[in-house]
Amino acid sequence: MAWIKTVSKKLHAYGVLVMFQHTIFSFSFGIVSLLLASKGEFHWRRILLLMIGLLAARTGANAINRVIDAKIDKANPRTSTRQIPQGKLSQKEALWFSIFCFAITVLVAALLGPVTLALSPVALLFMVGYSYTKRFTALCHLVLGFTCAMAPAGAWIAITNSFSWTAFFLAGANMFWVAGFDIIYGSQDVDFDRSYGVHSIPAAVGVKNGLLIARLFHGIAFVCLLLVGFLTPQFGWLYFVGLVMIGILLIFEHSVVRPDHLAHAEIASYNVNELVSLVFLVTGVLDIFSRQI
Repeated sequence: MAWIKTVSKKLHAYGVLVMFQHTIFSFSFGIVSLLLASKGEFHWRRILLLMIGLLAARTGANAINRVIDAKIDKANPRTSTRQIPQGKLSQKEALWFSIFCFAITVLVAALLGPVTLALSPVALLFMVGYSYTKRFTALCHLVLGFTCAMAPAGAWIAITNSFSWTAFFLAGANMFWVAGFDIIYGSQDVDFDRSYGVHSIPAAVGVKNGLLIARLFHGIAFVCLLLVGFLTPQFGWLYFVGLVMIGILLIFEHSVVRPDHLAHAEIASYNVNELVSLVFLVTGVLDIFSRQI
């Protein structure tokens, strides 16, 4: 039974490597987008394929990020305990894992149709390229947000072979929301980033101004979500109740981090936003299905 223990440890290591629980960040927007695009005609095969594709894409993107950033992670005391710096997984293992995930992503894109297949190289370019942007631009947070926003945009295109204002504002909400909490997360590493040559908004303009920009981004994201609610007939009171809850969570998120007190930065950027994702997913999905009954 030793091999079972070894496999179990490896699977756990891969799960920690890609922070699997954070899949919800783009997954929730992707699922809501595809259900809205379906307009009550739920093609379950396409929905299942999209769910697999979203999971594979996000997992592969995080794995390749760990490979590309292995040297930076090892040098940064805060991230030196991650799987690759600690030797729990090799860069080669993580690279092959990401290739496997991306292969599934492309296969799903091909099964969904020629449009999604044609767009898949663009998505892969951003999923791989994001990790390099912190080496030359402080706007890396927005690139990450844009990459995540491909989930709702791609889901909409996969269902309709077109785009719309609803899809645009869903993608905008996803983009600015992710960029905002990534700035909060990056505020922990300002001193290291400046000394090591890593670019970020907090490193460029200071933690105080960085947190103000994060608030602005989250304000934009919230407005985008409001516009989605007003533009979408499939949404009613339940969706807006969810938005109230999301607004409260975002206010709480920004209240627990200050320029002189970043002890709760990881809780604010990750744990709180996992709840934001769940609220958006649950209230959005329930509202859509309640109107089909």
